[in-house]
Amino acid sequence: MRPCVASLVVLLVLVAGCNPFAPALDDGEVTTELGDPRTVEGFFTRFRAAYELRDAALYEPLLDSAFTFVYYDDRAQVERQWGYADDLQVTRRLFAGASDIQLRWRAVLTQQESATEARVVRGFDLTVTLAEDGSEVRTNGNVNFTLVRRDTSQTWRLLRWRDESEL
Repeated sequence: MRPCVASLVVLLVLVAGCNPFAPALDDGEVTTELGDPRTVEGFFTRFRAAYELRDAALYEPLLDSAFTFVYYDDRAQVERQWGYADDLQVTRRLFAGASDIQLRWRAVLTQQESATEARVVRGFDLTVTLAEDGSEVRTNGNVNFTLVRRDTSQTWRLLRWRDESEL
């Protein structure tokens, strides 16, 4: 009798096209439990949650499709950058290779904000515990974020991230 009940539950879930334990959000609804990305501070809260939960599905919607990551390569003495697809790939590898990530935002150094664009420079401390051997990699410094959105009802998305960290 039990296999029959389990089959019925699976069939109902498939027919209904949804997971009853994780109901879908209404179109346009933004879940705010992990920060409301319609506010700048909420964006930073969501970003931190994505890193600490190591959740690429939470991280990806924070990026604008025209996203660019910029950093200075000390060894080559040149500025380098990558785009949206590369960042998602790098971030997924980071999340998969870590057993723990701790991100602490420090003070906002500068913040310029209009209705559709914000530039925020703020300090951070990041600790990544590697899954392979349990060693820790620590870095700190500043992020220089440019956030964009079409209008005030939309969520902020990261257009440009200039890394100003120190190893």
